[in-house]
Amino acid sequence: MENTRVYADSMVVPSPPPTPAAPGAGTRRLWWHLAEMALAMVGGMLLLGPLWDAAGVLLGLTGTLGRPDVAALVMATNMTVGMTVWMRYRAHHWRGVAEMAAAMYVPFLLVLVPFWAGRLGADALMLGGHLLMVPAMVLVAVRHRHETPVAVRRHPVVTALAHRWPAGLALLLTVELWVDPRILSPWTMLVLPGGYLLIGLIRRTLRGPGVLATQLVGLVVWVGLTLTAVTVGGQVAAWLVALGWLVHAGWDLVHHRTGRVVPRGYAEWCGVLDLTLGGIMIVAILSGAA
Repeated sequence: MENTRVYADSMVVPSPPPTPAAPGAGTRRLWWHLAEMALAMVGGMLLLGPLWDAAGVLLGLTGTLGRPDVAALVMATNMTVGMTVWMRYRAHHWRGVAEMAAAMYVPFLLVLVPFWAGRLGADALMLGGHLLMVPAMVLVAVRHRHETPVAVRRHPVVTALAHRWPAGLALLLTVELWVDPRILSPWTMLVLPGGYLLIGLIRRTLRGPGVLATQLVGLVVWVGLTLTAVTVGGQVAAWLVALGWLVHAGWDLVHHRTGRVVPRGYAEWCGVLDLTLGGIMIVAILSGAA
């Protein structure tokens, strides 16, 4: 019988109706997919960019890779590689991956024509390619938003690394400073409490007892460290900046454990970023860069 379950004792029990999707769930899933794509593209650029630079030096192609048209295509390639890896991990069909790759390449190919004709400058080439790429990506995402995921075999190590993508992204963002350690401006410490307050305001997670007060205390502490560092200057300021970033890593750890104010993924990303940058600045101080 249709829409029923039949048991051995001949009882016939109606099957529960399918649970309807929550209103707006499809839209939220679409926007989350686009956000993932953006992060994957950034990851591709951060990871592959240094490899292109190293290859250019080894092969004597630094000048060629520095041309605006070549640089645009290299950037599109880096973004596409990052996007492809993540979309396959998320079990998207190859046809969807191919269309998304086209959405990233074709806009740059289109603006290369007027660039080669001398109608566009280098900045307009990059800006135009990115402006055309965004709606093209949205159209592809909307077209494939209802597709059933394909079966993808994932190695346990790959799965474990993917679950830690916020930490991986944070490490990628600091790669350049591993090679050239330096001290960040004291004013960068204002971003640390500001991010939590802004996200908490948007997510409306500052309403619990003592939550807003705690965030404001954090704001006062890091503003105080910032103003002190700006005032004293020199190596003392450098140590205060490094200390401010390291202490905020502990702040991130507490929020990651409690899950309050910000998503745990953000707390993980911020914690790894703060810890890494604080360590890099200590290396810079000890090596005499301050």
